[in-house]
Amino acid sequence: MLQKKTYQGKQNGPHYFETKGPNAPKWFVVDAQDQVVGRLATVLARVITGKHKTTYTRHADTGDFVVVLNADKVALTGKKWDEKLYRRHTGYVGGLKTATAAQMRARHPDEIIRLAVWGMTNKSSLARHQMKKLKVFAGGEHPHAAQNPQALSVGTIRRTNLAKAKAAAK
Repeated sequence: MLQKKTYQGKQNGPHYFETKGPNAPKWFVVDAQDQVVGRLATVLARVITGKHKTTYTRHADTGDFVVVLNADKVALTGKKWDEKLYRRHTGYVGGLKTATAAQMRARHPDEIIRLAVWGMTNKSSLARHQMKKLKVFAGGEHPHAAQNPQALSVGTIRRTNLAKAKAAAK
């Protein structure tokens, strides 16, 4: 009879554990209205990977959860709404599908932020696990109120000039 290997990593895959106590993952909420996508994505990628904490470890999941609201009202600079292309492949011959940023906003507004954050993480099984901590919603409501998310201080994120002009006009 064949014996199974006893090395747990090969049997069960990578192990993810949630720490308890002061280093436990926290929940944050971000309003993405009039935020530039790339600048917002850098902040979100840092939080879900845990690089904002002093206990950051490259091989362990130390990140926090982030809820992003109003994903359909994000901003892109320049002519990116018409010129930026999102490409995916179906897996079949000639199956390259292309959509502009404006088409993505009309169909799947949450995917714009999700793909931007995914582009700023390392591509590994740990990063795929950390991406599950990013919750993106097109509207202003979310079902994670029971976790008591705190507002994420995103003072480093720049708003668009249009949003600044609107705020100054008020």
